[in-house]
Amino acid sequence: EVQLQASGGGFVQAGGSLRLSCVASGFHFESYNIGWFRQAPGKEREGVSCINNSDGSSYYVDSVKGRFSISSDNAKNTVYLQMNSLKPEDTAVYYCAAVHYSGGPYLGLGYDYWGQGTQVTVSS
Repeated sequence: EVQLQASGGGFVQAGGSLRLSCVASGFHFESYNIGWFRQAPGKEREGVSCINNSDGSSYYVDSVKGRFSISSDNAKNTVYLQMNSLKPEDTAVYYCAAVHYSGGPYLGLGYDYWGQGTQVTVSS
């Protein structure tokens, strides 16, 4: 059974940091991209960052570049999203997801598996 378990959300003040974790099971981790997506109230879900577990290459959307960092521990089947210098506009439910693609970082459509969300709230 495929499972993705996201955790690490919380409430922080602007400028603070959080680290999200996504623990995966039930599939060949190294053959997948793991992506982080977020959805704020009243807005569409957007991709934030992803990592290609076969070579560690990663991608970030412009709004988080320089503030967020994604990493993967293949031995633990876990992907981390370190979020620094958080802003109120980062407030959202964050989801991790997996897509069977190892050709590079990919944050588009077609993600196969989704975890439950973890709430991130940043106060001003």
